[in-house]
Amino acid sequence: MDDLAALIETRFGLPPRLPQPHHPTETEATMLRHRICRRYTDEPIDEATLERLLAATLSTPAKSDLQQVAIIVVDDPARRERIAELIPDMPWIRSAARFLLFCGDGRRIRRLSGHHGVPFGNDHLDAVLNAASDAAMHLSSCVWAAEAMGLGTCPISVVRNHLDEITEICELPPRVFPLAGLCLGHRADRGHQVLRLPMSVTVHRDRYDDGDALAEVDAYDRRRDAVFSIPADKQLHADRFGVAPFYGWSLDKARQTSRTERADLADYLLRRGFRFHPEG
Repeated sequence: MDDLAALIETRFGLPPRLPQPHHPTETEATMLRHRICRRYTDEPIDEATLERLLAATLSTPAKSDLQQVAIIVVDDPARRERIAELIPDMPWIRSAARFLLFCGDGRRIRRLSGHHGVPFGNDHLDAVLNAASDAAMHLSSCVWAAEAMGLGTCPISVVRNHLDEITEICELPPRVFPLAGLCLGHRADRGHQVLRLPMSVTVHRDRYDDGDALAEVDAYDRRRDAVFSIPADKQLHADRFGVAPFYGWSLDKARQTSRTERADLADYLLRRGFRFHPEG
């Protein structure tokens, strides 16, 4: 069994501050070894395995026990193909054994309120955040449950670039919105492990303090580049920004977010029956 310190050092590229050797739990080891999977074998995932996975996933904590998640298992080949055609640069949507769509579900609680003759008193932006949080937590749990079962996963947030199309393909009713897809299958290769930002950047004590963040991120860029260097022909938007002599994670993400995406999200949610402000 791997030593916990070795797993943490592999994940962050920095030695952890552990006073003595520790052995990880199975859950810790699974999470620390996590690798995105974009190459899948042809081996199917049967219904019994899928039910086990969904049962574990739906055991996730839910905000106030409202359980505002809907999971669409896209089995119909025609619907799956239409989703894959929307996102042609991600062929793993087509090749994975299963494709799931995780949705925030603000419809169910409103129906229950109406069924019991009780007014729904939270028709504002927090209702969107509650449903989105539930969907995100269940997506994460599904990833860890799948990996514990020896399966590979790849979340697909790009479904939100095609909100109306995904809504139509999966026949989502008002107040149900797509958060992310999830490819699921048996791994065809190990993939590579991505270094994470150091905890000194993402973990704060008592108050938010990012005074040293830029220096810490620069050092992270160098560590990550030493493990996996982004080639010049993969630099984003080189036609706009040129080819950088050093192209680390932070520059890649700055370029990635330089172009507007999903600017129609607020309009989509309003059209789907959500409100951002209480009436009156």
